[in-house]
Amino acid sequence: LVSMPRAFHGFGSRSAWAVCMLRVALATVYFQEEFLDGGEEGNRWVQSTNDSQIGHFRLSSGKFYGHKEKDKGLQTTQNGQFYAISARFKPFSNKGKTLVIQYTVKHEQKMDCGGGYIKVFPADVDQKNLNGKSQYYIMFGPDICGFDIRKVHVILHFKNQYHSNKKSIRCKVDGFTHLYALILRPDLTYEVKIDGQSIESGGIEYDWNLTSLKKMEKTSAESKDWEQVEDSKSQDWEKHFLDASASKPSDWNSELDGDWQAPMLQKPPYQDGLKPEGIDKDIWLHQKMKNTNYLTEYDLSEFENIGAIGLELWQVRSGTIFDNFLITDDEEYAENFGKATWGETKGPEREMDAIQAKEEVKKAREEDEQDLLMGRFGGQENIFQRFHKRDEL
Repeated sequence: LVSMPRAFHGFGSRSAWAVCMLRVALATVYFQEEFLDGGEEGNRWVQSTNDSQIGHFRLSSGKFYGHKEKDKGLQTTQNGQFYAISARFKPFSNKGKTLVIQYTVKHEQKMDCGGGYIKVFPADVDQKNLNGKSQYYIMFGPDICGFDIRKVHVILHFKNQYHSNKKSIRCKVDGFTHLYALILRPDLTYEVKIDGQSIESGGIEYDWNLTSLKKMEKTSAESKDWEQVEDSKSQDWEKHFLDASASKPSDWNSELDGDWQAPMLQKPPYQDGLKPEGIDKDIWLHQKMKNTNYLTEYDLSEFENIGAIGLELWQVRSGTIFDNFLITDDEEYAENFGKATWGETKGPEREMDAIQAKEEVKKAREEDEQDLLMGRFGGQENIFQRFHKRDEL
């Protein structure tokens, strides 16, 4: 069974329903789009009118494809333009849930400089005025410009700031369709997949540039926790704390014995009104902060009002096709959906491209041979004309 909100769109293909049948657990599909019914029309996808120079999309499967109808998607059509288009769905919160964002992108024009990423927006985004300054929650996908920039962006909005993954994640740069997936889990781990293969993963706390945030939140937490200790007037107040004078034994093997920690000492009971003097504040708080995971309470990957997905990007040369959009809370469903869409057409797409390439080579050879023959006949004609003119003289 699959739970699908009323605002769920584009779910009409047999392959997609087959994916549903594969699911055993309950999955929530917040948004899914295959453009099988002309999904760019009507109110589903809204073109921004923020600027009269914004480029236009068309529904196309491109010059080569695996299936003419299944491979139709939103294609950029004008060179040197900004693009901005979006689609709404029923708002939701991913608090305490896995969030999977997945789509396919095809740089048929062999991208030289431009974006191929998507953005996930709050439900209150102004679609008609969508532009580069519109606040988004997540930005994910490939960005290419020359030989220097060939990366996959993973940007999260946290505390009114945008934070990028600090790892270098390389994207695909050929002209074929590729499947991109971002997984954000409630345990603050993440994973980036390309074509169904995991290419990067880790902890959000460590792989994003959050150093300043850590310092800020740690300082705040330290002050709050120490004030609670200072104000403690329990009649039977006891506290364990680290033995600052202890040192790691010389024969300690971290691989076998694990990380070494100083032994804990216990302070004698304090009577009402007495302060916990003698406890090293830094040592006590270090141990406390280590155990509380203070950053987890600030929802680094949780968003309360997700309600739209869109393309807001710049391209020097147009021709990119975006398709098979999916937002769900189920990793297995996303994997099966990818297999039922991109997985079914990736092979035929390459076959069609190979056939076209052979035909182009054959046509080029025929044109060269024709030019060569024309050159020969042209040369003989010139010789005839020269002799004819000489006889006239």
